[in-house]
Amino acid sequence: MKSEIIAVGSEMLTPHRQDTNSLYLTEKLNEIGVSVAFKTIVGDRRKDIVGAIQNALTRTDIVILMGGLGPTEDDLTREALAEALAVKLKRDAPQVAALHARAATWRISMPENNLKQADLIEGATFLDNPNGSAPGQWLETIYSGYRKIIILVPGPPHECKPLFDDECLPRLRDIVPERHLARRTLKAAMIPESQADKLLAPIYTTYTDVETTILAHAGDIQLTLLCTKKNKDLAEQRVEELATKLEEALDDWMYSAEGETLEQIVLYYLGLRQATLAVAESCTGGMVAQRITSVPGSSRSFLGGVVVYSNEMKTAFADVPAELIKQHGAVSSEVASALAEGIRKRTGATLGLGVTGIAGPTGATETKPVGRVYIAVSDAQTTDSFERNFRGSRDRIREWASQQALDLVRRRLI
Repeated sequence: MKSEIIAVGSEMLTPHRQDTNSLYLTEKLNEIGVSVAFKTIVGDRRKDIVGAIQNALTRTDIVILMGGLGPTEDDLTREALAEALAVKLKRDAPQVAALHARAATWRISMPENNLKQADLIEGATFLDNPNGSAPGQWLETIYSGYRKIIILVPGPPHECKPLFDDECLPRLRDIVPERHLARRTLKAAMIPESQADKLLAPIYTTYTDVETTILAHAGDIQLTLLCTKKNKDLAEQRVEELATKLEEALDDWMYSAEGETLEQIVLYYLGLRQATLAVAESCTGGMVAQRITSVPGSSRSFLGGVVVYSNEMKTAFADVPAELIKQHGAVSSEVASALAEGIRKRTGATLGLGVTGIAGPTGATETKPVGRVYIAVSDAQTTDSFERNFRGSRDRIREWASQQALDLVRRRLI
């Protein structure tokens, strides 16, 4: 069965708010074998909401509407659904009483506009919402000759999630044909998306019963494999079979077979080797350290780091000789190596990492363009330095540089 999630609310069409409920609902739906074919965000305009509902009903079996169930004038989900289905709203007396009782517990008189939360779609039933005043609604109907399930849930996450778990999932399990969804997430670092697809497409396209998607971002490739079968073991077997072939094709580009982040994998290998890491960062401004320390328990292997933006700080905190900077420039292979060696010796770490570069948009020269980055990894025996050239905005270059730096540490550890 296919579903569509419609998030209602003009605030989610601004740069300041985003829909996060749909991620949670997608996970829960997938667990019972329901795929999410579409996600729609629509503003608080009745005509637009009606259109979004009608579109969803023509292409999916289950439609979930989130938000727009409150008491204000712009809460129009109930009214829009009634219009889309050409049915009536009926004010439910028991629900009116429940709203008054709820207001009484707060020792307030209930405003008149709150009563619209007691309006029930013709043919629907209320879904209890113990965490808010707006109940959800469940409706099974026939639309254009096909059976449809329509679910209304409140928008606030602390109301939406428990209501969906307690009221919606049990009903869906009784209706949805037993299906099992197997999922795997593979991740690879620093392989171009086009190269990855050229390498992998001849493999995954032969598995027509496994849905494979590729997502690329700043040096990170994520492959998600989904397979739905009546038999759980068969679904997992198909995903495992495909995953094994993709892993072999990716070789050492791949760093995770279970969806872990690159920083998690680096810390895993550090722990496995009983090794420690310290970093000295210039152009990345502490981004590498931030990524590593976002992982709980990272202090067991990560000793710390310094952001050495100025030449004086490179000398003072990472022991980079001032003459070396003067001779080769702050953005150079030699300085990256000195940063890695200096921070390793200063902290007593097993590995030192040094990053220096030109993130832009200013600071470039004829020989060192924006995006030129030098990364070095040092241990007690050897120091290796790498030159890389990244394109894009300042933020994008910094992201790429931090990804490359972590991947070079990973490669040294394996």
